[in-house]
Amino acid sequence: MDMTPAVSLNSVSKHFGDFVALEEVSFEIADNEFFTLLGPSGCGKTTLLRMIAGFDSTTSGAISLYGEEIGSLPPHKRPINTVFQNYALFPHMTVSENIGFALQLLGWKRSEIADRVQNMIEMVRLEEFAARTPSQLSGGQQQRVALARAMAPRPKVLLLDEPLSALDLKLRQEMRSELKTLQRETGITFTFVTHDQEEALSMSDRIAVMSAGKVQQIGTPREIYEAPSNRFVADFIGETNLLEATAVSVEGSTLTCALPGVGDWTALSVGAVTAGQKGTLSIRPEHLRLTRTKPKASSLAGKVLDTIYIGTDSQVTIELEQGPTVRVRQQNSQSGKDPLPVGTAVHVAVERDAARFLTD
Repeated sequence: MDMTPAVSLNSVSKHFGDFVALEEVSFEIADNEFFTLLGPSGCGKTTLLRMIAGFDSTTSGAISLYGEEIGSLPPHKRPINTVFQNYALFPHMTVSENIGFALQLLGWKRSEIADRVQNMIEMVRLEEFAARTPSQLSGGQQQRVALARAMAPRPKVLLLDEPLSALDLKLRQEMRSELKTLQRETGITFTFVTHDQEEALSMSDRIAVMSAGKVQQIGTPREIYEAPSNRFVADFIGETNLLEATAVSVEGSTLTCALPGVGDWTALSVGAVTAGQKGTLSIRPEHLRLTRTKPKASSLAGKVLDTIYIGTDSQVTIELEQGPTVRVRQQNSQSGKDPLPVGTAVHVAVERDAARFLTD
C-alpha cells in the first residue's frame, strides 16, 4: 500500500471543560486506505472524526490533509465529506436530486451534474430507484444514496460515522462488502468509525483501537487480533482467555511463564519483559485444542463445564485442574461428534506461538 499520508494528526487533544475527550493523538492515514477508528462508546473516536471534518476544533495539536494544515478551514472548504449514522437525506428530494444537490451548491454545470449523478447511481446499483424519495427506499438503499451523495463531489477523504448501525445483521454483512468494493473502485480514502469489532476486522486495511481518549494500538486486522499490544486490545477485539501469569525466564521474544495452579507455559512477549515480571497471558479460544487423552505436546488438564452450540462452531468452557476456566472454540462439521458431556475429563493443548504475554 502507498503510505503517502492523506490525513496526519500531530499531538491532537480535545478538552470539554475539565473532561479530556482526546489526549495527544498522533498517527497518519494513508492515501487510498480504508482506515477504521474502533473503540467503545465514549472513547473519543467520533470526536476525532468531527475534528477531521471541521465540525469541532482542536484544543491543541494540528490536523493536516495531504501535507497542508486544515485547522483553520471551515467544514465546507475542506475536501472531505461525511456519511452520518442517520444518513441525513432530504425527504422531499428524489435519489437523483439528493445526489446532485451538493454539486449544484458547488457550481457544477447542469450537464456535468447529470453525468456525475448517473455515474454514481450506477456505481451503487440504484438505477431503478432514481426517481424515488427516501421514504420509498429500504435502509440499505438509503445508505447507498448517502454514500453516492457523499462521493459525488470527489472528496479526497470520506468520513463514515457508524453508517451500518441502523441496519439488520444480514444487511450489515452485505454492506460491509459493498463499502470495501466502493472504496477500492473510487480510490477515496475512507475513515470509518465503529464500535463493532467484526466490521473493523472485515473491512479495514488498518485499525486504530481507542480507549479513554487515547490510541491503544494501530495495525492491520491480523496484527490487532493476533498480536494485541495490551490487555484492553486483547479483550476488546474478539474473544480471548486472559490468565494471570509471571515471567520465569526470557529468551528474546519467547518466555516461560508460570500460571498459578497450572504450571509453566511458553508464550511470546509483547514489549520488553524481565524475569519475575507479572502480566497477563492472552490465548484466543480457537487456538486451543481439546483431547480426551494426554497429547505428547504440553497441555493443561481439566473438565468440561459447559458447551454452547453457535452454528459454525461450538464454545466449550473448561475448568482447569487447580486453575481458572478457559473457553475453547471448535469448528462444527456435518460428521462431527456429539458435544462432550459436562464433567468429561479433557486435556487442553495450545497451538505453537498462540499465547501472548501482556504487561499492561
